[in-house]
Amino acid sequence: MMMDFDPVEFLVTASVWVLPVLIAITLHEAAHGWVAWKLGDPTAKALGRVTFNPLKHIDPFGTIILPGMLLLFSGGQFMFGFAKPVPVNFANLRHFRRDMVLVAAAGPGINIVLALVAALALHLFDPRASWISEWAVLNLINALKVNVILAMFNLMPLPPLDGGRIAVGVLPRPLALPVARLERFGFPILITLLFILPWIGGKIGVDLNVLHWAVLIPAQWVLDGILWIAGLG
Repeated sequence: MMMDFDPVEFLVTASVWVLPVLIAITLHEAAHGWVAWKLGDPTAKALGRVTFNPLKHIDPFGTIILPGMLLLFSGGQFMFGFAKPVPVNFANLRHFRRDMVLVAAAGPGINIVLALVAALALHLFDPRASWISEWAVLNLINALKVNVILAMFNLMPLPPLDGGRIAVGVLPRPLALPVARLERFGFPILITLLFILPWIGGKIGVDLNVLHWAVLIPAQWVLDGILWIAGLG
């Protein structure tokens, strides 16, 4: 049975997700480009991708259509999106393997910092004071969730995700090469892991939700740690 679509409720829900998602993905991509630039590759800088302007990073499907569909069909319970990947010419990096790891880690790293900032900022608002304070608190809570989940998702050890590039940079060469070769198949593998396997699992009664144990469980651990550091745990 389909739920009735309430445009007002949808807009209210969207209003507390748009800013957290845009900020999270914008700074994630800008961080990749900035670190690459500082380590010798000016590609992203030359293309105007080392910027806080979200318009430079928006992917029509990943930043607009996918999050909107998830908001609509999950009733505001789940939000995810992605931006255009920042181009990096790894051949320009001064120390290839080390710098590749630093460039890849910059995106998830800035997301963790943003999550901590959001958690600390929650001390500044009382949601009972006014509707503006309540709106700000909801934005900060969503920023906390979005940034942690985005970081954990990107740290999955599968190229072209950041975790895959980190794995290629730190693993011994005999192990790094097979991981690097997975990059051309990365997107189909992700679709299989995140959507097809859970669907098959639902049909046969087996839990095949890789997203749950590979992303959401680690994200909860990180979230609990950030809340503890911020004095909210």
